[in-house]
Amino acid sequence: MRFIVDECTGPDVANWLKTQGYEVFSVYDEARGIDDDSLIKKACEDNWILITNDKDFGENIFRELKSHNGIILLRLKDERAGNKISILHRLLEKYSEILPHRFIVVSETQVRFARTKIS
Repeated sequence: MRFIVDECTGPDVANWLKTQGYEVFSVYDEARGIDDDSLIKKACEDNWILITNDKDFGENIFRELKSHNGIILLRLKDERAGNKISILHRLLEKYSEILPHRFIVVSETQVRFARTKIS
């Protein structure tokens, strides 16, 4: 599985995913400042699942009907890297097979899946 880790999600999350054997593109390390539209386009064209804390991606996907290969939106009260990693670890353990082409909202207590337009 391939992940783009948004700049706001942070390099610690990207580094952890790499240690777990995933292919990772870290926006923080490789494309700092990229705009949301360009990021969605890159993720879609290059078959990446986007991990972000930026709720604006929900609007891009649902209101503007942009194509994607999967988006994991972290809506966490505790934004520290360790908590993000812990939440992602649990998500990947339980749901890795069904992440592609889904919009997923993850909190400390809940995982919600939404069907969206498939690219």
